[in-house]
Amino acid sequence: MDLSLSTETIGDRTIVRVGGEIDVYTAPKLREQLVELVNDGNFHLVVDMEGVDFLDSTGLGVLVGGLKRVRAHEGSLRLVCNQERILKIFRITGLTKVFPIHTSVEEAVAATD
Repeated sequence: MDLSLSTETIGDRTIVRVGGEIDVYTAPKLREQLVELVNDGNFHLVVDMEGVDFLDSTGLGVLVGGLKRVRAHEGSLRLVCNQERILKIFRITGLTKVFPIHTSVEEAVAATD
């Protein structure tokens, strides 16, 4: 399966909507998108993972790398996910302590850093 990406801006937040599978084959596409956004001055990102069907360790690495990039600019990276099978991966890896995870884009946008 392929990866779909789209972006939109709400206030000072840039929403990255992700669909499909984030794995060793598609993760570089997501990495490129995150690097490009940060290079363009977007330091408050919300990654909407509602359309994600599968996430592997490569995808987790891309998200952690994105978090490091925005933090270097005093930014933030929030995740939107309420799918149990994807949330379980964040719990098992301990990344729920690293990423703010929200149940909706609206909730993530309204959250303060």
